[in-house]
Amino acid sequence: MCIRLVDRALALLLAAFAAAPACAHAQGYPSNFDFGAPASAQEIAAVAIAVAPDGGGLPTGSGDYARGKQVYETACAACHGADLRGVVGLPNMPAGPALRLTGGRGTLNTANPLMTVESYWPYATTLFDYVRRAMPFQAPGSLSADEIYAVVAYILAEGKVIDKTTVLDAQRLARVQMPNRDGFIPDPRPERFK
Repeated sequence: MCIRLVDRALALLLAAFAAAPACAHAQGYPSNFDFGAPASAQEIAAVAIAVAPDGGGLPTGSGDYARGKQVYETACAACHGADLRGVVGLPNMPAGPALRLTGGRGTLNTANPLMTVESYWPYATTLFDYVRRAMPFQAPGSLSADEIYAVVAYILAEGKVIDKTTVLDAQRLARVQMPNRDGFIPDPRPERFK
């Protein structure tokens, strides 16, 4: 008896779901919204800018410490501080350590880890990718490839990851060995959604 009631309730529920689109259309709701337009190849290329850990996807260009310091002072220091250690008290923003870019080596396995580009990030190419997509905060995507290579060179040199005389480009950036390169455990599971 109980199984028959469950079967009947399930059948009624399935019938209600099947009738819902017809009911919505009968009440004047459209069945097709036609929002937007298909993206052009040029529009897709403008946002398909991912940079792989091995440097795949890095654009042409180059930058050095001196130019990076200039870019940093005008586009980055307001949030990340003149000393790359973050600014405290920014309204509606993370502050201090959350905005810090350098320092913290050797702290990841302590009670108070300091996660920075220098101490945590395993690939220098990720820094380029992040700056290109999300920085500066008030105008993401506004920096040229040369400016991004330069500011990345500045940040990495200040963190003593590279020498201040290093000029970064796609090939050199991909070869930078970050201090925490081996601090992650690879996930052996296959990717299902590429």
